[in-house]
Amino acid sequence: MPEGRTGAIFLDIEGTTTPIEFVHAVLFPFARQRLPALLREHATTPVVAEAVRDTAAIIGCAPVSIDVVLRQLLEWSDADQKIPPLKALQGVIWEAGFLDGTLLTPMYPDVAPALRAWRGQGVDLYVYSSGSVAAQKLLFRHSAAGDLTGLLRGHFDATVGPKVVAESYRTIAQSVAREASELLFLSDNTREIAAARTAGWRAVLVERNGPVPDRIPPAVGSFAELSL
Repeated sequence: MPEGRTGAIFLDIEGTTTPIEFVHAVLFPFARQRLPALLREHATTPVVAEAVRDTAAIIGCAPVSIDVVLRQLLEWSDADQKIPPLKALQGVIWEAGFLDGTLLTPMYPDVAPALRAWRGQGVDLYVYSSGSVAAQKLLFRHSAAGDLTGLLRGHFDATVGPKVVAESYRTIAQSVAREASELLFLSDNTREIAAARTAGWRAVLVERNGPVPDRIPPAVGSFAELSL
């Protein structure tokens, strides 16, 4: 591939493909309200049992202490912490909501046309978001623009590392077997943009609601403004 050509684009979700209000005002409260019942009524389900064990290990308590684990999960939820066991449980709850039609992901109007155009140009598309891979797939499968999962080659979440750390982007580059210079990351978070650039990626700040504090050019307000 010629130097400088974009071979793959990685998408953040909140504030980039999807209004951040949907995540914070709809998805998070939806999951928080249902967390207690999930832990108490489905404790033997493998994904729930694993999340409980992982949470207990993180905070240093016995896995049987469901009330302690639940209290910690709710605290993480309220603080919007990117903790894998919390993200896994949120994904379970969101799946039920999407499957029964309660939830539908809003997408910015430029997103679906841009993804289709980029795939038509032979660019591979991935998602790198703090939400679990399972949750990412739900969001793109049940979107107001239709099922967009067929346009995506893969997904990465917090299990590869924090999005504000350059090493996470190096790990991803190795995973997709591409040079960093071929990779483009789109996010509304300036710290994530800085981390990706430190790893040698191209990274463009997405400003959906106008210039953000401490902005790092180049920046766009819409995917339609991007030049690959």
